[in-house]
Amino acid sequence: MIKKLLFVFSLILISNLSSAQDLAVLTQREQAEVIDSWLEFRIQNLLPSLMTETGVDMWVVISREYNEDPVIRTMLPATWMAARRRTILVMYQPSANAPVETYAVARYDVGKSFKRAWDPDSQPDQWKALMELISSKNPKKIGLNYAKDYGHADGLTTNEHQVFLEYLPKNLQATVVSAQTLAVRWLETRTAPEMATYKHIQEIAHDIISEGFSSVVITPGVTTTEDLVWWYREKIKAMKLDTWFHPSVDIQRPDPANNEQNRNFATKSPNSVIMPGDLLHVDFGITYLRLNTDTQEMAYVLKAGETEVPVYLQNAFKQGNRVQDILTSNFVAGKTGNEILRASRKVLDSEGIRGSIYTHPLGFYGHSAGPTIGMWDNQGDTPGAGDFPLHANTGYAIELNAVVFVKEWNKDVRIMLEEGALFDGQKVTYYNGRQKEIFSIPRVNKHLGY
Repeated sequence: MIKKLLFVFSLILISNLSSAQDLAVLTQREQAEVIDSWLEFRIQNLLPSLMTETGVDMWVVISREYNEDPVIRTMLPATWMAARRRTILVMYQPSANAPVETYAVARYDVGKSFKRAWDPDSQPDQWKALMELISSKNPKKIGLNYAKDYGHADGLTTNEHQVFLEYLPKNLQATVVSAQTLAVRWLETRTAPEMATYKHIQEIAHDIISEGFSSVVITPGVTTTEDLVWWYREKIKAMKLDTWFHPSVDIQRPDPANNEQNRNFATKSPNSVIMPGDLLHVDFGITYLRLNTDTQEMAYVLKAGETEVPVYLQNAFKQGNRVQDILTSNFVAGKTGNEILRASRKVLDSEGIRGSIYTHPLGFYGHSAGPTIGMWDNQGDTPGAGDFPLHANTGYAIELNAVVFVKEWNKDVRIMLEEGALFDGQKVTYYNGRQKEIFSIPRVNKHLGY
């Protein structure tokens, strides 16, 4: 284990030495080694405290091949692309804060931690083998992945749930509880190795966005927004990365016919040729080492004779940064997402800022589990996910917008921003900084705006 951790931190050191234009992306084999070492670290160093915190002393995760529970996907080794046949993982904590015993009631070992605890030759019935294991431990609370508020924690299918209860001894029926909180805490909590590497992952995403928002890719009058979108997709593949959603690029411009500042996010922006004077916006994310980014940034295409982004647009952009500051200043451990939103909106209203906040957890999933802080179509309370409290060592996509009237365009401009960040229990830190200036296309100076 020590050797593996040294390997992980050596990779982090290497990544920190990489230049902004030559960021290291590990080979598939190297990625698998890191993912597996991180998984072992999580099971040994994180899971015990989470099971103690939630009071679930046995966690049973059941999944059938190609119908993966969202939680089991984070527990499979890197070389497993899916569960095999029916894969059952059992985690048992004999006493508070004790190491967690891990078992695989399956035909195979599942990675290094989950050793096979079923011999089909001696007990052909997998469900009976599971019940024998459960009965031998006599747990007080058996957590299953069914949940009201989070799809991430609701991965147990109806059939598997019913069969489980049919087999479970009557004396243990009353011990079954929803593992929603445990599942969310497992998904949302970042370990030290993950937190250290997230900066590098976000830096890769920033670097790709920056290259796309440049003269290397964009020829004004020729390149369309869809051209740029597909360039981003091809770039991701060329770098041996993945994405969890299709990117989008949109344009705001002084033309009265352009109504992008009022577009409902449920509708797709039209494909348009990129022209001088356009204000561009991208929504983009990558998946690397099982972690995700979700980033929105903006750029401006210089017109003939312009040597910098117009001051009036940069001033409007500052309103977006102000909304970020207001939101992150209200991140307080123990507050719910709804409470954070209410406190932030109160400040926005007092300062006369037309802002919307729709920030979400970020980690194993792009739209991950944890406290929801507003939604683009709901600036009031979000029942359920919005009532979840904020915990330390959790990641977020700080996603929001500010609408600013720009006199020079005689219309509103919508500043749309999103950046990955960590809440350490005391403060919010952007993984790789945040955009503070609108990028110019072409670049006139070397400052990238972070």
